[in-house]
Amino acid sequence: MRRLLPRRISCVLVVSLLAALRAPAAENAPAKMLGFTSRHAEEQLALEKKFDAQLSAADQKAWVEQMASAPNHVGTAHNRANADFMLAQFRAWGWDARIEFFDVLYPTPTKLTVELIAPTKYTANLQEPAIPGDRTSTQIKDELPPYHVFGADGDVTADLVYVNQGMPDDYKELARFGVDVRGKIVIARYGGGWRGLKPRTAYEHGAIGCLVYSDPRDDGYGAGDVYPKGGFRPAESVQRGSVMNLPLYPGDPLTPGVGATADAKRLPISEAKTVLKIPVLPISYADALPLLTALGGQVVPPAWRGALPITYHFGPGPAKVHLAVKSEWSLKQTHNVIAVLKGSERPDEWILRGNHHDAWVFGAWDPLSGNAAMMAEMKAIGALVKAGWRPKRTLVYASWDAEEPAMLGSTEWVETHAAELREKAVLYVNTDTNGRGFLEAEGSHVLQSLVNEVAADVKDPETGESAYTRRVAKMMVAGNQKGADEEARRWAKLVGGGGRPPIGALGSGSDYTAFLDFIGVPSVNLSFAGENDTAGIYHSAYDSFDHYSRFGDPGFVYGVSLAQACGRLVLRAADADVLPFSPSDFADTVAQYFDEVQKLADGLRESTSLQNRLIDEKMYTLAADPTKTYLPPEREAAVPVLNFAPLANAVLRLKQSAKAADEALARLTKTEASSGDPKRVELNTLLRGLERELIRPEGLPGHEWYKHMIYAPGLQTGYGVKTLPGVREAIEDRRWPDAEKFAVVIAERLDAYSTKLDRIAALAQPAP
Repeated sequence: MRRLLPRRISCVLVVSLLAALRAPAAENAPAKMLGFTSRHAEEQLALEKKFDAQLSAADQKAWVEQMASAPNHVGTAHNRANADFMLAQFRAWGWDARIEFFDVLYPTPTKLTVELIAPTKYTANLQEPAIPGDRTSTQIKDELPPYHVFGADGDVTADLVYVNQGMPDDYKELARFGVDVRGKIVIARYGGGWRGLKPRTAYEHGAIGCLVYSDPRDDGYGAGDVYPKGGFRPAESVQRGSVMNLPLYPGDPLTPGVGATADAKRLPISEAKTVLKIPVLPISYADALPLLTALGGQVVPPAWRGALPITYHFGPGPAKVHLAVKSEWSLKQTHNVIAVLKGSERPDEWILRGNHHDAWVFGAWDPLSGNAAMMAEMKAIGALVKAGWRPKRTLVYASWDAEEPAMLGSTEWVETHAAELREKAVLYVNTDTNGRGFLEAEGSHVLQSLVNEVAADVKDPETGESAYTRRVAKMMVAGNQKGADEEARRWAKLVGGGGRPPIGALGSGSDYTAFLDFIGVPSVNLSFAGENDTAGIYHSAYDSFDHYSRFGDPGFVYGVSLAQACGRLVLRAADADVLPFSPSDFADTVAQYFDEVQKLADGLRESTSLQNRLIDEKMYTLAADPTKTYLPPEREAAVPVLNFAPLANAVLRLKQSAKAADEALARLTKTEASSGDPKRVELNTLLRGLERELIRPEGLPGHEWYKHMIYAPGLQTGYGVKTLPGVREAIEDRRWPDAEKFAVVIAERLDAYSTKLDRIAALAQPAP
């Protein structure tokens, strides 16, 4: 039985929800076959039925079991064997396939030590023991111990300080409690932001070492039954991961901006800005418990407390810790498996699709669940080709290597092929992990209508409803729950009123990063999630076939659904008469982002004024317990009224131009014309270049590799997206001249985008 609606949801909401769910022709249902004439739409639907018939859950199960049978980190023999296996499969299915090699910096540990040396002694295990019923957990040959790649080597001993999640705001709170981490080793729990920010922020505050542990409150017994009874993290499980300074740039640390080919010019390791300066290690909550138990100092605030059976203290001391990391720093060869089907009519327009195949250990969920779905698409498309079909545009499928260390494989490929991609790339479809539940989608908002259209044609395997209908239901319920945030309420109101579900924005954290942020290729990331219990074994040795087949996607039925969704995106983009983009979706989203940054500036002005008044009137001092240290926050300069007029005008123009372009696209799509018709060729050329207009070659301040002016990962969020980043981050960092400067910069990029839209609208005008 499916979950019932919570009782606190209103009757009006239930009526609206049922109305949205019942009728396929409901007001908020997406239009069919964006970009196709009616005749070609019927042909496309028939093609997709043949595609679906070729998809097999049994295939995906077999591939995941085989490819997750041994460790798959960069440089292992099994990782290379998986690449060779896929190469042979792709060729057998009719694809023109090859392996592209890159030589990237990839340090591996040779010595790891974590010891509590005072007031008691304890040596951390730093290993993950076998789990009954998990066959691969007994296999340690070629398995690296838990570690953080791209942390520094070092051997340090110091007092320990607990820093909550180790994010910038946590250090502001520490200062108010009078806690200083200079010369100390810090211990942070996972959560609150990307792991690489934890040691980087610790270093910026003077710490000499960093430990990161998974608190059971978050993904262990505080979240559910632990493995093997349930899917969540057992006591000795460790989350590995990269701590590269990703907000500066992804990819090989020694070749920023260029492909890491054999003859590439490389930086000395000492000059690589994305390699950290202090040693850092991940540990289990079993190993963290003795360290945290030994801490003294004040008791931490409630929000900082985890689920371990102790009282959480800040320190510093009396706990003293010895931390040592030594690594072998060398270049390792990576293996991207690239497969191509040349287009029959427009071979110089590329539809790109990718998923990575490397893992931290076995990687059944991350990434092989997504990789198997992609392989299923390739096998099905190959069968269509053997039956006589050919894509009109060229398909480029890629199974990337070295994603886990920070998207090394895909980034180096994109940097190597940058000129050709700028000319030919149409869109990029990415997957990574997959599970049970709801279709999750983030990406370029010009693809939003296409994603909704595809979701309406993919059936949820457990409810029998469409993936689109389940997305609508989830948004309406989530937005009307008690305590729902502003965005959830806004989305619920939108879909409840007949609007189409929005997709999220992309930051970083998977292989779409270089396509979107460096080149300006419209990108989308898809997965099914929300009902699988896999987060607790993320990046551990227990991300195994046995775990995934129980707690991820039993039966691999959602793997078939993911292949259906991504396959439709690829096939429709490949064969559409007019590229299936929706400029108005993009324009409406940018208008929303602009409204957000205005409210951000206004809210910061009000909160700063209030905080300064409370400081001046000694309110913080009077409200604090005089027997404990808790200092007032630092006084901040007043927030000026910022001039956003250039951006406001650009957003207004964008919405007008997008509306006219959408109307023109609707008329031009209905017109029967050959693919070689000059007007249609020009139309598709203009659409293909739209996203590139949002690229600023000089990039963003402080992270110049990232060049997209609408979406980017934040300097202080890592993976997390910042929209209108040049303005938003400047406001958050109180760089007022930069906020006004980038309001102009973004306005210029949007005006260039609007100019292209105006040219599209002009194509629909009758000849004089």
